[in-house]
Amino acid sequence: MVTVGQLVRGSGGSVLQLSMRRVHDLVAFCLPYELEDVVAEVTGADRVEVANDRPLEFARRMYKLGRLATRSRRLARAMVPRLGVPALTRDYDLFLPVFNNPYELFALHAVPDWRQRCRVAACFISEVWDYDIPEYLLELLADFDHIFLASYHPTQDVARIVGRPCTYLPLAVDVLRFAPYPSPPWRSIDVCNIGRRSPVTHAALLRLAREGRIFYYYDTVRASGEGGRQMTFSVGNASEHRLLLANLLKRSRYYVANRSRVNEPEIVGGKEEISSRFYEGVAAGAVLLGEPPGSDEFRRQFDWQDAVIRLSFDSPDAGEIMAAIDANPRRIERIRRDNVCNAALRHDWVHRLHALFDTLRIRPTEAMLAREERLRSLAALAREAPGDAA
Repeated sequence: MVTVGQLVRGSGGSVLQLSMRRVHDLVAFCLPYELEDVVAEVTGADRVEVANDRPLEFARRMYKLGRLATRSRRLARAMVPRLGVPALTRDYDLFLPVFNNPYELFALHAVPDWRQRCRVAACFISEVWDYDIPEYLLELLADFDHIFLASYHPTQDVARIVGRPCTYLPLAVDVLRFAPYPSPPWRSIDVCNIGRRSPVTHAALLRLAREGRIFYYYDTVRASGEGGRQMTFSVGNASEHRLLLANLLKRSRYYVANRSRVNEPEIVGGKEEISSRFYEGVAAGAVLLGEPPGSDEFRRQFDWQDAVIRLSFDSPDAGEIMAAIDANPRRIERIRRDNVCNAALRHDWVHRLHALFDTLRIRPTEAMLAREERLRSLAALAREAPGDAA
């Protein structure tokens, strides 16, 4: 029997995690793994890490086949081969698995006794789209007390399918890692533009870079996906990658931030979601340029002046727009302070964890409260810090 998971001990906390970090290593997945790290830091959580997903994938296909053939979850479960999984040796107050997408849900079989061992169970799914909801996998969440989604629009459909409460829990960031204070470095990168991008805007910025007028930081990986619309790659260590990104953004004057899947409107179907770029950029004190979602939810979360300066996805005049902003250094300083301050007070992962605990009626840990106090001190420092826009 092949072992599919390994139990990694924390510091004696009452939370149990389930993580896909060892087997699913795309760059976009580093963000939810950052959430896992913050949860472990402030709760002392134990973590089951899936170490071999091949047996799980085979078992998932058998389950799907049985579910479609028999229309019975009980019979489908009987068709799943036995898996080598770590045995839980104690009870927990909370089971909190984090999934990058719904197709990872079958990994729950790596912790078969989680319901018996955990008083409360909730899960967080980082990305779900209305057009791509695998109902046969969402059914596996029926024993959870609550489901939290980082996607706003599918919450009602997921609640209907699972039959359990489903709540929108926005993305966030490790603000303590991304914030430039107390010692802001020199912003030597003029513009950072990573991930999905417009060839028109990219060409305009490349021209300025070739002329030696700006330092332009961008991805050079091969585009992938249908029509070459994705810029993705594998990452060896998620925490190290997030540290690298944080250090880049603390040194960037401008950061291009667009809504999720901005270059695939035919897939999104008008149901726009907030991408992680916005949380990362404001935490680092960069000036954000791009196309945000046109939603009330985005306006609620980023409700301060100039949180994002609109830059059309296809912007041949990107250089001129940045030059116009540069003409007002005081505006830039205000944007940076406001961005960091609001991120510290509203958009750290501990704020999301606190909201989750409140929903589940679990008291926050002392480490959670201490982190929140550090964030309040950071916000005060951002308000009072001297400018660094020069």
